[in-house]
Amino acid sequence: METQLATLRSQAESTAPSNLYTYQTLVSLNPIYESVKDSVVTIKGLVRESGLFGIIYYSEVIGSGFVVNITGEPLIVTNYHVVDGMINGSATFINGEAYPFKVVGTDPYSDLAILRLQAPADLFKPLTVVSSKTLKVGDTVIAIGNPYGLQSTLTTGVVSQLERAIQTESSGNYLIAGLIQISTPINPGNSGGPLLDTQGRVVGITTAIISGSQNVGFAVPSDAVLREIYDLINKGSYSHPYLGVNGLSIDYPVAQATGLNITCGVLIQSVDAGSPASSSGLKGGTSTVVLAGQSIRIGGDVIIQVNDSPIKTMDDLSSYLEENTIPGQTVNLKIIRGGAELIVPVTLGIRR
Repeated sequence: METQLATLRSQAESTAPSNLYTYQTLVSLNPIYESVKDSVVTIKGLVRESGLFGIIYYSEVIGSGFVVNITGEPLIVTNYHVVDGMINGSATFINGEAYPFKVVGTDPYSDLAILRLQAPADLFKPLTVVSSKTLKVGDTVIAIGNPYGLQSTLTTGVVSQLERAIQTESSGNYLIAGLIQISTPINPGNSGGPLLDTQGRVVGITTAIISGSQNVGFAVPSDAVLREIYDLINKGSYSHPYLGVNGLSIDYPVAQATGLNITCGVLIQSVDAGSPASSSGLKGGTSTVVLAGQSIRIGGDVIIQVNDSPIKTMDDLSSYLEENTIPGQTVNLKIIRGGAELIVPVTLGIRR
């Protein structure tokens, strides 16, 4: 039996892909937890609320964060929505020591915030941040955070999908693009904590869940941190590219209802006045139909490609612009207008 087990173990280790656990780590994730636990902090503070009859009160907010050192200075990464409006904010290490912080940069459109913490140097144990482009659907990922204030909680799951885009309260009318969808259980208090690969490296920042769902969560990709951190530190903000269209992902029912002969792409509903899209002559819908109780504007341009990348959904469009373009850059949109394909150059603006 011992010989058979050793043989099976040897075969598993020699044939397993590099991103999967070895036999030892399949037994327990504790080695990963032990290597990163000192780098994850609890972020806590008060936010001002307005109740009935205009009565002002303060409620406590709890989130998570983690130490990085990408620029030569140890800093804390967390979500924007965790520290937005926070009063008397502090970060608590796993040893119980808590210190005040200063917010040095925020980006509501990526739900990111960078904090400078007034703490002894020996408490800062930075995590390694790697490109989220290394992730594939099905990869195992690990979240460590403080759900409901339960400090230093580990959960695990898989990458359910990539390049998702969702709208949150902090992002306003815009989508947070390029998100990692995960099955890893996360809850209020996990926000801002690290999403790790099986080597304990940061590949994302846990940020949101779909209320009432079963383990449908989202993480900001680590590439967003790597892309933005210098601007967040030096400018306090980050400039996102701006196209200026409101679009609808085309599927079969939409194609049927609108008379389109394609079942993917982005149907432009409206174009923002004064936007790059407007200046380039892109057109929104001219009339309205109702599909399953939803009003849809028809007659607008259909975006099917940006530069050389096919666009099948609004997620594709938002993620491509976020990850591959900057304000001031000119992109070529391939559109369908009146049954004909056209190439429309658009010089992107800055999101306001």
